[in-house]
Amino acid sequence: MSIQVANITLESPVFLAPMAGITDLPMRQLVAGFGAGLVVSEMVASQEMVQAKPGVRGRAALGLDGTGGMTAVQLAGRDPVWMARAARMVADQGARIIDINMGCPAKRVVGGLSGSALMRDPDRALTLIEAVVGAVDVPVTLKMRLGWDDDLLNAPDLARRAQEAGVCLITVHGRTRCQFYKGRADWAAIAAVKRAVTVPVIANGDIVDGATALRALAQSGADGVMVGRGAQGRPWLLAQIAARIAGRAVPDAPSGAALVDMVAGHYAAMLDFYGRDLGLRVARKHLGWYMDHAATASELRRAVLTAREPGRVLALLDQALCANAGKVAA
Repeated sequence: MSIQVANITLESPVFLAPMAGITDLPMRQLVAGFGAGLVVSEMVASQEMVQAKPGVRGRAALGLDGTGGMTAVQLAGRDPVWMARAARMVADQGARIIDINMGCPAKRVVGGLSGSALMRDPDRALTLIEAVVGAVDVPVTLKMRLGWDDDLLNAPDLARRAQEAGVCLITVHGRTRCQFYKGRADWAAIAAVKRAVTVPVIANGDIVDGATALRALAQSGADGVMVGRGAQGRPWLLAQIAARIAGRAVPDAPSGAALVDMVAGHYAAMLDFYGRDLGLRVARKHLGWYMDHAATASELRRAVLTAREPGRVLALLDQALCANAGKVAA
């Protein structure tokens, strides 16, 4: 079940959502290795990208080979000039797809009239879309919400205008901005967007396994699903969901030595990408999610997350990732 995005064929209908501080290059490469139709970068502020603000360009990193899986770089901003310049920059660096963020609900983003704030100003939103589409030859996609609040559910109209401006795929998180991440995603409401456009539509929000993916597809009529928080600590999840959608045997999650090796590889990749000190801090949340799923005992969990030497962390992983892991080894 593939999805066609302009001249690009995405072989799986299951995508990794952009998540700030999470979908960095090591995470994207790991998920892509298990199998994903598309992996999306952390949100990248367009002006800060062009001006090389420290740390920003790393969010759009694609790896030495320029790939890291079928990757979209997500841009955010409110000025069409900066958006166009940033789009050209990431396309030149190897991004296969450029995604425009009109869904982020964070106050600091909305306060800057970016992200989901653009759903209150569709005309400005269209100037950004037109600028990006006009600046690059790669496909441009759009991620948004159902609307600003229950009184402004304008996703279908914005989607239609975006398609007319050249957007090739639209992802809809089934909540309004004012909901943030509260309540339940309304997958059925995404159906109105699907009816409004002919480009592929992707359903997002509360998709955490094969069963929720199938319900989201059935209720929305969408062409695929995007998985966010459900993939934390489970980078294999997208491959499992894709198999369930296709009616194939669902692959087992890694366990035992295979899980330890995978987590150790992810840990090493984070240290290499960020450097030792920052890498140790960034890695803690990922290690915490892995241990959540392994039901690691609290004492051992604490030892892993407070260790200041990578060698000590690696030495503890075998214990920490065994189901119902017990006491810390001396």
